[in-house]
Amino acid sequence: MCVSIQVHKAIETTEHYFKHLIPIQRMQFTAEMIAGLLGGTIVGDKSAAVSTVSSIDGGKPGSLAYLTNPKYEQYIYTTEASIVLVDNTFEPKGEVKATLIKVENVGQCVLNLLEMYNASRPQKRGISKLASISDTAHVGENCYIGDFAVIEAGAEIGDGVQIYPQCYIGDNVVIGEGTKLYPGVKIYEGCKIGKNCILHAGSVIGADGFGFAPREDGTFAKIPQLGIVIIEDNVEIGANTCIDRAKTDATIVRSGVKLDNLIQLGHNVEIGANTVMSAQVGIAGTSKVGANCFVAGQAGVADHVTIGNCVKIGSKTGIDKDVADGEIRFGYPALPGMLYHRSFAVFKQLPDLAQRVRELEKSIKVLTSEQ
Repeated sequence: MCVSIQVHKAIETTEHYFKHLIPIQRMQFTAEMIAGLLGGTIVGDKSAAVSTVSSIDGGKPGSLAYLTNPKYEQYIYTTEASIVLVDNTFEPKGEVKATLIKVENVGQCVLNLLEMYNASRPQKRGISKLASISDTAHVGENCYIGDFAVIEAGAEIGDGVQIYPQCYIGDNVVIGEGTKLYPGVKIYEGCKIGKNCILHAGSVIGADGFGFAPREDGTFAKIPQLGIVIIEDNVEIGANTCIDRAKTDATIVRSGVKLDNLIQLGHNVEIGANTVMSAQVGIAGTSKVGANCFVAGQAGVADHVTIGNCVKIGSKTGIDKDVADGEIRFGYPALPGMLYHRSFAVFKQLPDLAQRVRELEKSIKVLTSEQ
């Protein structure tokens, strides 16, 4: 499920990149070149050339389209796209004007094209004169630091790190090599970011956890948050996502985790390796989510809950109890997958069932009065 979502997003992104960037560079790729890059087989004109990418239903001459969903097959017979990527197993049911390139996996090939394009993009380098960098901070080689970025005392910035304008790096923060911080990222003191991470605009790492103790007079005393946040390697964090520092020890995001925009992780939370979370997920303090989990949008996890590995949680699900490895949960209160679907089928019928009960009550009353 996680892989399919990444492929879907990559396909959507591909069209944007190629439409706007390749035409500007006036670059053209022939079917022969693309097939060589992807290890594909050409059916049609090997000299057919493209300079942009389009959806298969909106294909134009000179564009590369792709067929990943069988329900769009109808468009392959009418598309004006010059080249269409299809799976090896595809056999047309009619005439196709476009040149076909048959590949083992269309979705994966789109990802490969994106990766090749991304690797060829020029990387920003150099340190802006408008950046503020402490004398005791260490900045590695080949870094980029943009206008009005602030790097405080004792910070360690690895080689090849890119820090875009208006980022804030607190005291003694460590950032691993190859990590990229987009504009407005804020990393509070002492937090540690691994290698090759991507933090999108406005994300906040290491703000205080939400901890307050009630007083007798009805006010609240703030509980000091003395821990840090540790983000391991190859993690991507979406725009305006917030990860709170621990009360003690560390809030931890393990290697390979992918977090969407507008996610909240509370203090002392731990997220296992290669887990994926969609937008607006909230994980309350001290809860743990295992490895290779998928958490859909707007799901919520209560505090002190443990979720096992390879768990799938549907959108808007509320989890307030532990979940074992490999389980599926939907709804609130959260139910196992099939039980939820059976319950929902009954729930949809409740208005009709209520009407039938009222009618039965009337019938019983009539029968009783006649006796």
